[in-house]
Amino acid sequence: MNEKKHVKFQGRLIVVGFGSVGQGTLPLLLRHIDMPLERIRIVTGDTRGVEEAKHFGVKFTVRPLTRENYRAVLEPLVNKGDFLLNLSVEVSSVALIEFCYKRGVMYLDTCIEPWLGGYTDTKVSASRRSNYGLREEVMKFRTKFPNGGPTVIPTHGANPGLISHWVKQGLINLSRDIRKRAAKPESKADWARLAMELGVKVIHCSERDTQVANPGKRRLEFVNTWSVDGFVGEGSQPCELGWGSHEKHFPRDAKQHKFGGKAAIYLTRPGASVRVRTWTPAEGNFHGFLITHGEAISISDYYTVRAGKKVVYRPTCHYAYHPCDNTILSLHEYAGKNWALPENKRILMDEIFDGTDELGALLMGHAKGAYWYGSRLSIHEARKLAPFNNATSLQVAAGVMAGVIWAMENPLRGVCDPDDLDFQRVLEIANPYLGNVVGTYTDWSPLNDRGKLFPEDVDQGDPWQFKNFRVV
Repeated sequence: MNEKKHVKFQGRLIVVGFGSVGQGTLPLLLRHIDMPLERIRIVTGDTRGVEEAKHFGVKFTVRPLTRENYRAVLEPLVNKGDFLLNLSVEVSSVALIEFCYKRGVMYLDTCIEPWLGGYTDTKVSASRRSNYGLREEVMKFRTKFPNGGPTVIPTHGANPGLISHWVKQGLINLSRDIRKRAAKPESKADWARLAMELGVKVIHCSERDTQVANPGKRRLEFVNTWSVDGFVGEGSQPCELGWGSHEKHFPRDAKQHKFGGKAAIYLTRPGASVRVRTWTPAEGNFHGFLITHGEAISISDYYTVRAGKKVVYRPTCHYAYHPCDNTILSLHEYAGKNWALPENKRILMDEIFDGTDELGALLMGHAKGAYWYGSRLSIHEARKLAPFNNATSLQVAAGVMAGVIWAMENPLRGVCDPDDLDFQRVLEIANPYLGNVVGTYTDWSPLNDRGKLFPEDVDQGDPWQFKNFRVV
């Protein structure tokens, strides 16, 4: 593996949280950022990853961050020009971002997290505790600190994160193949106009994880190829999707938000209970869970075209996730126990013996039907590329590392959605860790081989209606 140093960093790097993603990201940061080892420190809630940190000689402190102590813990560790990389769960992203802004500290996370219990706190409305609501809280910093400030990148791993850059590369490829000319959008408005002119109606973050392990899932155990707590947390949130301007059938169990940019809606049920039809090149068509993710909101928002205050174009966007088969069994058991998480949790890593994580952007509704662009990374490739990773964690780690480096190269950009970053630069940094990066056309649609027995369940006039994707 090429160990090119992409950036020289003079500040301190504090990593908050050190689960599977943190452990997988650290070797990439050390490989590609030129900085003294003694200026890196891990602050985390338990001893997971202590041996991995020791392997690299990185300082490791067990100190769970809470509402009451986070300032006292972090103030001695970071100051102007430093970087806080938040890879934790159940630590408020909004609180850490405000802390970083006031101290001139750069920041990146992979998910906008609330404090412990925030996802299921029924004293807070479902709208406010959704990813939409959490993102709106972060976006307020753009007006609270209008003069830029340190670069803050919420939600930049693989998805959300790399998925936004794959969408852009996919649109350029579609322009080349459909319009027979290269597209060079320069602004958010230009990108949105391109998506509208190409006729893209729906964008899935489509993922199929086929990694298999021995031993597999045991009874009363929840296993996953990345953070169990992170997955369960987002799977317990209200199901969310960016809502497109072409949609004609508003779901009976859906609600609109009464505040913010209103690019998304939510269903009154957890994402882990909702399935949708989707497609990836190797798997073909399958059912995925509509788990709430930041990209569902930021992508639909980014590609909105308005005439005055009226929305004239917006794509529907959401995650469509089929985790590894052992996690499917875990989800089935979890739901059957009335969403009570078992005490036994395991992240599959060394016990994985085969399989691939296929993750990409599926752009649908244009003249060629559907086009998938993304990463196909096997466990065998992942182990050759970087230590302490499986295929899933390495895709996320590559996105984290690329986002951190972009921020260090652009330290005073204020709050940036993943869609605001230079997609070519990010992919240049991340691609060596993503296995086979491919673009594939397909004639698949959610109407394929459907509607024969129950034609009232589908909209035959427009295959790209959410009604047709949803499994009921």
